[in-house]
Amino acid sequence: MTNKKYLFSGIKPTGIPHIGNYLGALKQWVELQEKYNCVYLVVDYHAITIDILPEELKKNSLMTTRILLGIGIDPKKSILSLQSKISEHTELAWIFNCLTPVAEMERMTQYKDKAKEHSKNINMGLFDYPALMAADILLYKAEAVPVGEDQLQHVELTRLIARKFNNRYGQYFTEPKALISETKKIMSLNNPNKKMSKELGEASYISLIDTPEIIKKKIMKAVTDTSSSKEMAPGVKNLFDLLLYFDNKTAYDKFSELYKKREIKYSDLKAEVADAVITTLNPIREKILSYQDSEVEKILADGAEKAKAVATKNLQEMKEKIGLLK
Repeated sequence: MTNKKYLFSGIKPTGIPHIGNYLGALKQWVELQEKYNCVYLVVDYHAITIDILPEELKKNSLMTTRILLGIGIDPKKSILSLQSKISEHTELAWIFNCLTPVAEMERMTQYKDKAKEHSKNINMGLFDYPALMAADILLYKAEAVPVGEDQLQHVELTRLIARKFNNRYGQYFTEPKALISETKKIMSLNNPNKKMSKELGEASYISLIDTPEIIKKKIMKAVTDTSSSKEMAPGVKNLFDLLLYFDNKTAYDKFSELYKKREIKYSDLKAEVADAVITTLNPIREKILSYQDSEVEKILADGAEKAKAVATKNLQEMKEKIGLLK
């Protein structure tokens, strides 16, 4: 690794990302590889805070890794591995538990939301999630964390924990900063007043491994003009946004003019959007599906070895500052 600053981000292996995840976060991860020493982990310990079958977790962990490779995460440039392969994450989380007031954990809005969503499985892991997330970040002394706005509170807690450690044991951490990408809010195809989400059903979203036929079918069925006002309806705006985000400015300008003249045919607009999305996603999908399990496992093992080299050194330094004997 170079002398660039470290950056950390993680992705839970709980399903196939959709184009909202890709445009809002994952695409940025690829670009950040040129500027930082990136550590990208499939955070499987975080995934078990909710009910998930062992075979599903294994399958999802391999597929999530395939997806990161498919979109352009380069294991020669970045550390790419599984969180559970680096035991220092959970060891550091315990140290941070001893620095973090319970009141700080209790005010985490994501915990409150997840507790409502998983009311029959409100476990300590769900409550303690932010301490492990702080350990994920600070184990590598990461100074940058690309996150969505829903994770900003967790980054602020990480900064607080870093500050508490520095105040108690002497300066060690630089407080990490959140990197918020330019907002690309992709709305549901079948309910354009809500963000794209797998919870709204398969017709709501486009997965990164959807076939061209499925992509076209979903977009052709997308809700369009649901408003009689002069303002552009949310479904129509979403289609125009997709044209821009999938790099078809020429078509965007053409259909904008047709819209202003009230000469637009939504079937033509949808077909153009489908072509733009397919042009970008099809090569990614083919690359994702090209990796064999053995190849993915080798990449994860190599990544764990690189991560361990950094994690072991940093954790030992922290332990010495705390007063833990070698």
